[in-house]
Amino acid sequence: MAPLLDVRDLSVTYGSGQESVRAVRGVSFSLAAGETLGMAGESGCGKTTVALSLLRLLPGSARLDGEILFNGEDIIGLGWQKLRAVRWAEASVVFQGAMSALNPVRTIGEQICEPIVLHEKVGQRVARARAAELLDSVGVTSRRQASYPHELSGGQRQRVMIAMALACRPDLIIADEPTTALDVIVQAQILQLLTGLVRERQISMIMISHDLSVLGETCDRLAVMYAGHIAEAGPSREVLEAPRHPYTRILARAFPRLGDPGSRLAPAGLPGEPPDLRGEITGCPFAPRCPEVIADCRTRDIELWPAGERRESACIKVLDNGAPWTDATAPARAGPEGATADPRPTGADEAVLEARDLRVVFPARRGRGPARAVDDVNLTIGRGEIVALIGESGCGKSTLARALVGLVEPTGGEIRYAGAPLRYGGGALRAHRRHVQLVLQDPAGALNPRQTVFDLVAEGPRLHGLRNGLNERVTKALASAGLRPPAQFVSRYPHELSGGQQQRVVIAGALALDPSVIVADEPVSSLDASVRGEILKLVLSLRDELSLSALIVSHDLGVAWNIADRVAVMYLGRIVEAGPVSEVLLRPRHPYTQALLSVLPDPTRDAPGQTLAGEPPDPTRIPAGCRFHPRCPRLAALPAGDGRAELCRATPVAVLPAAIPRDDHASLVACHLADLDVSSLLGRGQPSPQGA
Repeated sequence: MAPLLDVRDLSVTYGSGQESVRAVRGVSFSLAAGETLGMAGESGCGKTTVALSLLRLLPGSARLDGEILFNGEDIIGLGWQKLRAVRWAEASVVFQGAMSALNPVRTIGEQICEPIVLHEKVGQRVARARAAELLDSVGVTSRRQASYPHELSGGQRQRVMIAMALACRPDLIIADEPTTALDVIVQAQILQLLTGLVRERQISMIMISHDLSVLGETCDRLAVMYAGHIAEAGPSREVLEAPRHPYTRILARAFPRLGDPGSRLAPAGLPGEPPDLRGEITGCPFAPRCPEVIADCRTRDIELWPAGERRESACIKVLDNGAPWTDATAPARAGPEGATADPRPTGADEAVLEARDLRVVFPARRGRGPARAVDDVNLTIGRGEIVALIGESGCGKSTLARALVGLVEPTGGEIRYAGAPLRYGGGALRAHRRHVQLVLQDPAGALNPRQTVFDLVAEGPRLHGLRNGLNERVTKALASAGLRPPAQFVSRYPHELSGGQQQRVVIAGALALDPSVIVADEPVSSLDASVRGEILKLVLSLRDELSLSALIVSHDLGVAWNIADRVAVMYLGRIVEAGPVSEVLLRPRHPYTQALLSVLPDPTRDAPGQTLAGEPPDPTRIPAGCRFHPRCPRLAALPAGDGRAELCRATPVAVLPAAIPRDDHASLVACHLADLDVSSLLGRGQPSPQGA
């Protein structure tokens, strides 16, 4: 059968003249009906440009060459009316930022109905009935048709985007980073939804992501792009288990499997920058950054060569079957029984920053009761210690982080720095913020686009009156943040920097005040694989060189495995489990921690993980007893009439203390059933508390 989509020698050039950028250079691939293709690579590699080219959604400055055959018709040569009919009706897009893609002043029902009315020429009543069916099919109650985007959670908005993409029953869905910045529970729900819909409706799908593990679990085939070319392509599991291109191996290692001893406290990054796409590239474009480069790589014309059954690789080594591959297979995973206790950092017993019985309650508004965002939290960060705070979106992580920095004044409890309680007067609060600095999630939003790098880094010292030796202070901070030599960066503006460089400028701004603690809120969630590794390496090096302490707020458990000494798991305003990384992530005792771990993407898994049902309860109506009990799979597995079920539903769980005893490496857990062996009740394949 002819493929549904056949892309032949596609090239895309932005602009004209000497400044033209050749973003895509001779890309070819095909997609059969009902097949899924994943596209991965660094930011700027061309994967999104390829996806948007398929429906000619690129700006007017882009020039397309080659062929894009969709159902036998060349998209590049289609007229406007025919192209308009193809969009939505035959192929649709799920964009990355649902909040940016949805119209904030129209209800979600109106936005789903619009393509149905325009393309199928039906009345509003039929369109509304279809919209209700679509919302129900993606797990959003049809009663939410009258809601506006800002009234939905991030996961619900992404589900609405998927419903819109399905509105006109297309043959092809293009999903551009559909799970970026979503927590692991919502990510698993969205991925399960997409793959289920594709399977049930026999829809083809192209999914774009920088996370190879996500693509490996959801896609049949995988194409890895670099500098506008396809570097490697083949069946997803084979590409990830035995990559035939060094670039693929580096990307895969940036998202390590939990339990892989090779990546523990050793995040994988990729030094250097991708090549400039404004000019010609001689030889292999990856050669300047490749750890296995040979002389021929720099001079020989590189193309996709066969690298096994249904496999292709643009690496010269595949031409010599006898050439050894450096660590070609994926690293073996260490089981919990083989894990050793994490060594405590020197000085970790000396508390630098503490939260004691901390409560943050937001006042009632618009008919809703007070919201307990942080509720009796105890947390200690030692000198030179990195603590990871993980949990779903809305669990209170960011509120706790801002309270530790002094941006949110607690309703109860206290913050202590170096043993002294934080006072909220002007001078005392300013002094605290000099020692405890916040690193924001989005560097593009945190940096003033009208200021140079020098002014951005110098802003903090100027506010604190540290004007003597300002040049030396800024230069030292830039060098410590990995922007070397600093002289190359001081006069640049944020738009002239890459995403990783922008994040380094944010970190340099924090380091310019010589803090003892940095509180980083999702510092790598929006960065691609190679930049992510470089930033995590930077945090570790700052800990080792400056004895800097850090609280890393993240929904990515791989970040905790890569760099953290201890992990605290937060749910609905409280820490429910805390302890050394090897205990919490390899031998989890709380069912919520087990649920977070069970849904992590794993391409080697034959069956998908069991996603956690429902949304976190409303913080204005926290349930009685254990606050996790409405979603707890362990409670649901208890037989009818078991008295322990009433214990979970009615008896509050004790608040965890701030730290584990010095001679105890076990985790602390807030669960009535933490040490109950319910493996036979939960069924095969579910996490078990055995050995905790």
